[in-house]
Amino acid sequence: MKIAILGGGGAMGGIFGGYLARAGNDVTLIDVSKAAVTAINDNGLTIEEKDGSQPVIRVPASDNPASVGPVDLIINFVKCYHTEAAVRAAKPMIASETAVLSLQNGWGNAPRIASIVGEDRVLVGLTYHGGTLLAPGRVKHPGSGMTYIGELTGQPTERLGKVIEVFRAAQIETTQSDRILDEVWKKLSLNACTLPVAGLLHFMSHELVAFDGTKSLMAAILKEVVAVAKAQGIALDYDERWAAITGLLEKAVGGKASMLQDVEARRQTEIEVINGAIVEAGKRTGVATPVNDTMVWMIQAKQAHYLQARAQ
Repeated sequence: MKIAILGGGGAMGGIFGGYLARAGNDVTLIDVSKAAVTAINDNGLTIEEKDGSQPVIRVPASDNPASVGPVDLIINFVKCYHTEAAVRAAKPMIASETAVLSLQNGWGNAPRIASIVGEDRVLVGLTYHGGTLLAPGRVKHPGSGMTYIGELTGQPTERLGKVIEVFRAAQIETTQSDRILDEVWKKLSLNACTLPVAGLLHFMSHELVAFDGTKSLMAAILKEVVAVAKAQGIALDYDERWAAITGLLEKAVGGKASMLQDVEARRQTEIEVINGAIVEAGKRTGVATPVNDTMVWMIQAKQAHYLQARAQ
């Protein structure tokens, strides 16, 4: 399959792109970072695995989507605030049968993509793989997990089956979901509980479950997420989510949350499509979300502080 990865120079884009390329697919990593593109083309993509191995995968990278030509599948890993620009730039790669799969964090990216390419082209998914960008062309892969993909309609299709087959052949464990919105909100609950807390406290993933204070804070966030989900008819069980979230964190030794990576790099976070999505849905459904409100306010303040300092 011919595949383009938007945000391919980042951690998750690199991991998925590297795995898919190693399995024999025609993959191109697309990224606006010239440093990432140069490093990958010159030296290959290095993935530091949890077992200590460091395979170097040869996969082409480019900052010019027009040079790639039409592809079968575009996988979008860019940050939410770059979605529209990245998808518009990717138009030269879109042919009559091209599908666009969002594996991004948060909620709200699929409608943005659909507004540009049409809803019929959009696949939605999420992944529980973890990744950290160590340097241009070098990523750390501290944790693997299930990837879920579905059509917006919830119906199984031939193209969805082909994508899942390709992912599985690349050793990316993947499940088809006919209720992908439920799965998206399961992942959203994980992100809402963990990302702002890690970003504010500068805790590694496993440290979030090492202290009573952080566990109590995450539990309070999760209770609001579950209440908002239920108000929308989305199946989310508190006990199941809490066990899943804490279990993942306990295993993610050395993992670094994406929002903490953003804060350390002094770049814009995705708080608006994570806890901000909970707040927005709470307003629509009449569910109070004071803890998620607080997370949004604190991350926004922290972000504004370092972005202002960087601009001076």
